[in-house]
Amino acid sequence: MDRRNFFKLGAAAMSVPLVNTVASAANVRLSFDDLKKEAKVNVIYHADFPQEKRFKTMLRNITNHLSVYDFDPFKVKIVVVSHGAGAKFLLKELRGTKWEKEPIDQKALKTKMEELLQYGVEFYVCGITVKRAKLADKLYDFAKIVPSGVGTVAHLQTIGYAYIKVQ
Repeated sequence: MDRRNFFKLGAAAMSVPLVNTVASAANVRLSFDDLKKEAKVNVIYHADFPQEKRFKTMLRNITNHLSVYDFDPFKVKIVVVSHGAGAKFLLKELRGTKWEKEPIDQKALKTKMEELLQYGVEFYVCGITVKRAKLADKLYDFAKIVPSGVGTVAHLQTIGYAYIKVQ
């Protein structure tokens, strides 16, 4: 075996554990201490409701909100806090959940959420909901697990986040 093939083989062998690590990455778990003000304007969008139309409206409102700050994450920080029925919008699949028979356009929602991620929007999901509904293996990789949805809403408000809930 010549040196070139030796290094190719070595590089391929070294990448296998990395690929497996990335493919099986667990969701980030945050504590209240991890939650900080990160911009001049900091906002919580609260999602504890079951209606897909309402969730889509919320995502559209977030886009509009970002637009008045030139989509600049240094000017505005937006987090979506989901719990209860709102957690279903952060799931890769509904099969095996109490929402599995609901006709939710998960692909469209995921596409919009991924667009918002580019502007620093973060999606938090309640750890209590995740545990009780056994959702840990069903979450999108970008969903960050917080100890409690309502606890996170309260904590963020105490450190200066504005609160918005789409009706």
